[in-house]
Amino acid sequence: MIELRGITWGHTRGYLPMVATAQRFSELHPRIQVTWKKRSLQQFADAPIEQLADEYDLLVIDHPSCGHAAARGVLLPLDNYLSAEFLAAQFANSVGRSHLSYFHGGHQWALATDAATPVSGYRPDLLERAGAVLPETWSELLDLAGRGLVAIPAIAIDSLMNFYMLCLALGEEPFHSNSHVVSEDTGVAALGMLKQLLDLCDPECLQRNPIATWDLLARSDSHAFCPFAYGYSNYARAGYADHILEFGELVRFDSGTQLCSTLGGAGLAISSRCEHVAAALRYCEYVAGAECQKTLYFDSGGQPGHRAAWLDTEVNRRCRGFFAATLSTLDHAYLRPRFDGYILFQDAAGALVHSFLKGALSASDGVAEMNRLWRANEAA
Repeated sequence: MIELRGITWGHTRGYLPMVATAQRFSELHPRIQVTWKKRSLQQFADAPIEQLADEYDLLVIDHPSCGHAAARGVLLPLDNYLSAEFLAAQFANSVGRSHLSYFHGGHQWALATDAATPVSGYRPDLLERAGAVLPETWSELLDLAGRGLVAIPAIAIDSLMNFYMLCLALGEEPFHSNSHVVSEDTGVAALGMLKQLLDLCDPECLQRNPIATWDLLARSDSHAFCPFAYGYSNYARAGYADHILEFGELVRFDSGTQLCSTLGGAGLAISSRCEHVAAALRYCEYVAGAECQKTLYFDSGGQPGHRAAWLDTEVNRRCRGFFAATLSTLDHAYLRPRFDGYILFQDAAGALVHSFLKGALSASDGVAEMNRLWRANEAA
């Protein structure tokens, strides 16, 4: 008997599809037993990937950690083990740049089994009750927020992702220059826009992540619309929460510029310490394959990373068109850096944005410190 141990994050979307696929895979391959353990999203993020790779054979990871993992040799470079044909099919069927997000330093470190980016979500019944319509522009969003109907996730990491989004919409791609993350003018303007919106919303937004935000919309009648939070198709499915949410694209600036959110998602990786590599590879291929992704993986609460699932008629029917309605947003999502050291920068930069939003730091000082951190990282 071959035993493989995996670690993932403790949400329906992150845990149940791994358990379901492990069970079915073991039925198809009786000599291989796959078991999954879950941690909270915060616990999973806080644990160093090298520590997890010491304890587990299979890891569900986020793409910004690829550089850190590659520098320490803790994951298998999958391109050295999987066929070029399989990887080419994964690339061709990627949702946006999800597959590419796990490619770093010339190697593929994970398979994009889950795809996500901030999208909009809403309660049609509450909008109708309020006599409101879906906002299409930034000004319309501010108007709706002024009526107390808008909630956004604004913990540090999500505020940083939204900062990147607004910088892009203002015409400047973050990290495009070696000398700064963004220019002072763009950074200050982006922070100002984010705070203008947040000041119109419930102050509790500063303590909510995307899951808490979608839960708020789905379980209470206090808020009707979220303009950008990492999408969870679970909330578009019957029986998951008290109320079903509808999902869609992002608003545009009044000038017509469409907002472009920051890519998330999760990938399935193999520890370099795994003693049963062939079995682990077979399981990864099974989970990432089109058939599993659009059936068992989705059926058990997963949010697939394979394009076939996002285009599948039956999949969309069962979640009120979540995937069809948000696919364009995924396809245009911004890909963060993945170099060794980025995670440390991201943690520090998120804290700076959060401090500004709470009124503890000026916008200019926040941008200056963020750029100083970036230059220090480049020098290192």
